[in-house]
Amino acid sequence: MDLFSSVEKQTINLLPGDGVVNYFGIVLTRLEADYFFIRLLESIAWKNDEAVIFGKRIITNRKVAWYGDKGYSYTYSNITKQALPWTNELLLLKTIVERKLNEQFNSCLLNLYHNGKEGMAWHSDGEKELKKNGAIASLSLGAERKFSFKHKQSKETVSINLEHGSLLVMKEDTQANWLHRLPPSKQVTRPRVNLTFRTIIS
Repeated sequence: MDLFSSVEKQTINLLPGDGVVNYFGIVLTRLEADYFFIRLLESIAWKNDEAVIFGKRIITNRKVAWYGDKGYSYTYSNITKQALPWTNELLLLKTIVERKLNEQFNSCLLNLYHNGKEGMAWHSDGEKELKKNGAIASLSLGAERKFSFKHKQSKETVSINLEHGSLLVMKEDTQANWLHRLPPSKQVTRPRVNLTFRTIIS
């Protein structure tokens, strides 16, 4: 184990300013990552995501699920979701992430991208239910995908490839100043599961 490399990953801010994003690299063994990936595909209550844009309801191929300590409501894209009770696998992953970051989370939004054709457009996670400037921890399982940030004023961009079993955290004023997205890629043919652990203010 390269201790200095590990410490460096935890302290380097990927953004040039106006926010903090740390990439911890791979935090699960290959065996653990493979196990959780398969279990989440099988056990999570996946549903096609929905959005209301200019009064029109859009249903995406990408699937989502929302879990939490209790039945938290979470509204984005003009659609409100009610949190489901944690599964055993999600609680295990939440504990791993919390210990790694020394943070506490009470909810998790999961995304299932079936292949590289499915992605996420530029957005920021600034919904009123979220803790202001709270950390959002993103755990990636499955296909490696590019993840990008764009400054809201300068339009400067920063990108990183998120590996199978890796952890990234966005915190402080990142959501206020930066957009992020998962761009589509024709080269990606395998599915990816992304878990974003969050703190809801009830």
